[in-house]
Amino acid sequence: KTTNMTDVHEVVKDYYGKRIKQTDDLITSACLTTCAPPPHIQEALKFIHPDVLNTYYGCGLVVPTGLEGMRILDLGSGSGRDCFILSKLVGESGSVVGVDMTDEQLAIANSHIEYHTKAFGYSKPNVEFRKGFIERLDELDLLENSFDVIVSNCVLSLVADKKSVLEGAYRLLKTGGEIYFSDVYADRRVPEHLAKDPVLWGECLTGALYWNDFYSLARKVGFNDPRLVSSRKFDLVGKVAAVLDPIVFFSAEFRLFKIEGLESDCEDYGQSVKYLGTISTSPCAFTLDKHHKFSKGQVVKVCGNTFSMLHESRLKPHFEFFGDNSVHYGIFPDCGKSNPLLTSESVKSSCC
Repeated sequence: KTTNMTDVHEVVKDYYGKRIKQTDDLITSACLTTCAPPPHIQEALKFIHPDVLNTYYGCGLVVPTGLEGMRILDLGSGSGRDCFILSKLVGESGSVVGVDMTDEQLAIANSHIEYHTKAFGYSKPNVEFRKGFIERLDELDLLENSFDVIVSNCVLSLVADKKSVLEGAYRLLKTGGEIYFSDVYADRRVPEHLAKDPVLWGECLTGALYWNDFYSLARKVGFNDPRLVSSRKFDLVGKVAAVLDPIVFFSAEFRLFKIEGLESDCEDYGQSVKYLGTISTSPCAFTLDKHHKFSKGQVVKVCGNTFSMLHESRLKPHFEFFGDNSVHYGIFPDCGKSNPLLTSESVKSSCC
């Protein structure tokens, strides 16, 4: 049964180590990135070796802004495409560690370290790859509270024990650090019997979390306010669509901050921020998530959680901050929840 952890490891290693030799071998678009990357990432991609590009499998863009000098961990790094892009963006003073369990993928990644070190003009490599399971990060001799950013590209849906992955990532992040990752989600809980199909699991479909279960899981681990950066619905065709109908699947990018004191809802403390335009790759505006885009020089009211995410993270130098949390004004308007006590209408449905 695929949801058994040992079986899952074997299914994924076989699928991405032996059955899938290049990107074109995938049978659905679940593990493919369809949108064009921003210019600075397009520029970095020019340096990536073709053999690495041809064995890339991912459903989104896992490269946040403001990475100069950062220490980054990539969970499920595969043949190393994202690691090498990040290696370029963090600069020679930063570092990147990739973790993967598939020998064939690790062999490609390790064989191209020297190539990319020279291509970036570095005196020594700033990237390394380690073999291991991402749900057992405590076995990999990685220091707790040592990473600024953890990324992952369409890998959580391939793991049976998703809670252990998030718990391990939480331990390894510095306070103020974040997980910035892309994965596949479903509009409902996927029936257990569908997980037995190794192809559907390998295509990141039947291991996908129901989106609301993901929010609950993230909060249990300590990431109290998951932020959706982007999402897209993708259509399945043929036999795959027939088997999985009527489940709807999405690829989505989230960012989860490790910050003490984040609340379960967006609360109003009368705080505001102003983006200074100092992130080199975002000179005109900075996008935090799907609902927060900050134009340079504009003072914007924000909830307490958004204020903390900007003030307590690597993003702090790029903003000016106004106010504190000494006075509470209630729920922040237009931020996902309203005051339920304001309505006097009776409930007609049998379910709240």
